[in-house]
Amino acid sequence: MATPTALERRPATTPVEETLRILDRDGGLIIEGMFPRAVIDAMRAATDERAEAEIPGAATQGLGEDGKGFVGANTVRFSSLGTLTPAYFEMLDNEVFAAIADAVLLPTCGSYWVNTGQVMYIGPGESAQVLHRDGNNWWEFVSRTWPDSPEITLSMMIGLDEVTEELGATRVVPGSHRWESLERWGDDDLETVPAELGPGDALVYSGQVLHGGGANQTADQWRRAMHLSVVAGWLTPEESNPIDYTTEELAQQSPRVQRLLGHRSYDPRPLRGGGLWLKHARAIEEN
Repeated sequence: MATPTALERRPATTPVEETLRILDRDGGLIIEGMFPRAVIDAMRAATDERAEAEIPGAATQGLGEDGKGFVGANTVRFSSLGTLTPAYFEMLDNEVFAAIADAVLLPTCGSYWVNTGQVMYIGPGESAQVLHRDGNNWWEFVSRTWPDSPEITLSMMIGLDEVTEELGATRVVPGSHRWESLERWGDDDLETVPAELGPGDALVYSGQVLHGGGANQTADQWRRAMHLSVVAGWLTPEESNPIDYTTEELAQQSPRVQRLLGHRSYDPRPLRGGGLWLKHARAIEEN
């Protein structure tokens, strides 16, 4: 099958079955209008204000020079987004993403939680990020099960403004989630396609597909987007959500939001096992 020359685009009203078919075939697609504009505008206002206080290149997601190269020298990254605006909690309750994540992840876990919600503002002149797979965060599992690895994480890149190829739109290698070997991943000669977004559009992609932030080819403009991903509940996420929010701070949020942020217990059944993530040897139950 020929590699697609562009990612498929579908409206948020698309039946989940069709979305899953494209996701399974290509490894990613763009869902237009996934988030209401009012929610995106609130998130953009809060993150723009926070970004003013951030130093480009200061994120420490990785260690050493490789880590610095991965996060970008002129890229602003920060998380703990629910401490900035309640719009973040509304995004976590998005029904379209919930339906996709349920279908992709629940066959391998009792529930899933947020891996990270992270702003990624790519600055002028930033070079392209190395191509990578999000699932490789859990390398011990993926490397032992590839190429038959089950999906363990699902991600979105969400436009907070217009995201064009020139500004550094995320680049994807369609079909790379189906390759027989994990060895080829950071090559500069791989054919990629850009995920151009409008405000509220989302690139939804598999944790197994190769992708990376694009080069910002402008002299004075920033690419404004955010990443939101979830991971199987039996794995450790990137972001320490459970210690970012107190029980009282999340009391008015939905049970789904509480679970996604680590404030509910994990029950692996019917996958077999006992209750996990307990408090005082008691499950933190849904109301």
